[in-house]
Amino acid sequence: MKKTIQVNEILKELIELTSQRDSDTLEISLAQTLFDLAAPGAVVIYRAIDIENKRFKARLLNGDIEDHGISSAMKNGLHECFMSGDPFSFRQLESVQEDITFLYPIKGIKDRVVAVMAIVQPAGDNHEFKTNIEMLFQIYHNFVSLIHENERDTLTGLLNRKTFDIKINKILSTMHSAQQRRDDKKNKNYFLAIFDIDHFKKVNDSFGHLIGDEVLLLFSQMMSTSFRSKDHLFRFGGEEFVGLYECLNEETMYLLLDKFRERISLFSFPQVGKVTVSIGFTLMTENDVSTHLIDRADLALYHAKHNGRNQVFCHDKLIRTGVLKNMESYGDVELF
Repeated sequence: MKKTIQVNEILKELIELTSQRDSDTLEISLAQTLFDLAAPGAVVIYRAIDIENKRFKARLLNGDIEDHGISSAMKNGLHECFMSGDPFSFRQLESVQEDITFLYPIKGIKDRVVAVMAIVQPAGDNHEFKTNIEMLFQIYHNFVSLIHENERDTLTGLLNRKTFDIKINKILSTMHSAQQRRDDKKNKNYFLAIFDIDHFKKVNDSFGHLIGDEVLLLFSQMMSTSFRSKDHLFRFGGEEFVGLYECLNEETMYLLLDKFRERISLFSFPQVGKVTVSIGFTLMTENDVSTHLIDRADLALYHAKHNGRNQVFCHDKLIRTGVLKNMESYGDVELF
């Protein structure tokens, strides 16, 4: 029996959908809305592990399943949807009732497909069903655009300072929960890094603010292409940037950051020439608060500035080696 969609039900679901301010939560809310309104046989969100080899991870409304539980027909459909960015539909060969599976791409920044939502509709007249689903996806994508504008820095397109609090608290909360359950993966560590462009004031003074903005834009683009899509990158204001990373250990994190530092130092910025960056980072623990993390990474950054700039330092290592013992004050040294 087909479910009748009443206006008040639609409004109620849309209120719930548009109350979300986090893209991950928004995806789940959309899936729940589709389930409640259209009553499909199944609603599943798929993310790509390895698109080329057709490896995907499925997220049901009540949990995750690995790619071994996904049929070949579904894998082929997902591959097509991820690659083309267009909706796709097919009939499951093993389904006696000839149910139709609709695949809809969920797009993020610059229309990149970040996930695919699969909705199974029982055999029969599906025109109204398909129309309702497509309208809901249009609402979803419009709202994602609004969230994107709200959480991004206008100049660079990186996440902004306000979004930093949401993201870091979510990571710390996840770490704390995992510690309580004692089920956190071994060697899974998170780090916070602060980046500051050296002598940026001189760039503005010598070349003007428009050229300074161009340096900031190019710097942020190099950040985006140097790190992974799952790393959270923020512009804190001015020439200061922050990154949140999941990394194996301190040494690996150092190598990753130092590779980026070197890339910046070798790049010739138009009209400006060579520019360098100083970086300080620290390990995140489940009992941390964001202000303490920033303070620690800041101390490591100050040490880089105080000792020649164009360097990367880890706060935890500076503490272990005793270097930070007498670093309470830097006096009148100009750090930035």
